[in-house]
Amino acid sequence: MISEEYKLYEKKTGNSKKMYEKACEVIPGGVSANIKYFEPHPIVMEKADKSRLYDVDGNEYVDYLLCYGAMILGHGNASVTEAVNNQLQVNGTAIFGTPHVNETTMAKKIIELFSGIEMVRFTNSGTEATLFAIRMAMAYNGKSKIAKFEGHYHGGYDQVLLSVHPDIKRAGDAKEPKTIKESRGISDYYVNNTVILPFNDIESTKKILKKHADDISAVIMEPVQSGFIPADIEFMKELRKVTEELGILLIYDEVKTGFRLTLGGAQDIYGIKPDITSLGKVLGGGFPVGAVGGKKEVLEIVSPTGYGDILTPSANNDDKSLGLFHSGTYNGHPTVLAAGLATINELEKDNVMNSLFENTNYLRKKLEELYKSYNIPMQTVGVGSIFNIVLTDKKIKNYRDMNSADTELRKEIDYALLELGIYSKPLNRYSMSTAHTIDDINFTIDAHEKAIKRVMGRR
Repeated sequence: MISEEYKLYEKKTGNSKKMYEKACEVIPGGVSANIKYFEPHPIVMEKADKSRLYDVDGNEYVDYLLCYGAMILGHGNASVTEAVNNQLQVNGTAIFGTPHVNETTMAKKIIELFSGIEMVRFTNSGTEATLFAIRMAMAYNGKSKIAKFEGHYHGGYDQVLLSVHPDIKRAGDAKEPKTIKESRGISDYYVNNTVILPFNDIESTKKILKKHADDISAVIMEPVQSGFIPADIEFMKELRKVTEELGILLIYDEVKTGFRLTLGGAQDIYGIKPDITSLGKVLGGGFPVGAVGGKKEVLEIVSPTGYGDILTPSANNDDKSLGLFHSGTYNGHPTVLAAGLATINELEKDNVMNSLFENTNYLRKKLEELYKSYNIPMQTVGVGSIFNIVLTDKKIKNYRDMNSADTELRKEIDYALLELGIYSKPLNRYSMSTAHTIDDINFTIDAHEKAIKRVMGRR
């Protein structure tokens, strides 16, 4: 069935196909990130404006990918553009390579908004932020293992590229999942030193953590798995309690959820303070950024003062004599932070977040009503300004529950939507922006109905 949608898709995106084929000659797979690929070829975009994308074939789309959620104000927001231009013109450079005012200003703003953050260090991406958060936790606790949840994504590096999308036939018991590699090239060391936990199953999680308590430095988690499956409140409370009892640090990866559920992230909703928080995406206002924040006593171990030359190991090779090294030429980039501060300033304006959530809930409600009218089992799953369309009646609480969804029907509908002017990578979650209008939303609902009629008419 999907082949019929492929034909229509390829007919509409002929120039994208040609450009993709040229890209494949010089870029492996034609893309700079594997997640940007989808069959039969990705769409090559040419420009964007507010809630819209325009491809090299001249097609126009209402954008719900929004750079995987980063563009919360939509494309080309005037305040962000002005802040970036002003920074470049007034400061006379894109970057100093030294400390600058925006670092302190942004750090103070993050501390003001996030209850679990007392100090901040900047990185260049959410991936770098989670990587550094884990190193910090291991340095602080001095234990060799970490624990992560099945189905949770924290970046494309060896330590966490495990059990993100595992084959359930190989993944073991749901109550004690196996550690499964997601890529070639990952050393068995990381498999042996990463403990996999079952999300939203607190009793099984407690049992595993207690079993490995002497070895685990930290638990890293997405409070909202994949940005749309929320943790149960009791699960979060008990997880915080057991990690404190066992002396295990708790890391919230809020790269997806930061500024999208509330201005203070998921920790604000749950009323729970993690030891360390990783941020990214929205924080950069469309530019690459990351940040690690947390308790002062934990963050201060990265301070370069008092450690001497941390690049030169001591003669006795005693790790405790070393400081915690963290660096990056572009960390705290002034242009990026100018864009991020402008984004946060816009979000803090009266009723901006409330309006964003109202529009999101309106779209979710109307889509659920529409699919129900065609007798298609469907629910929208999400929190705040992010949700996903899941074609099943079964309650979704973790990665394994998603296996009950009809992904083939969803994929057919998604390809039909692309042809009808609704953009998101097939099977991906929807992210809303302040630039989406009621007209955009009604156009989206109408496109879904056309897609359903077209796809179901062939079945």
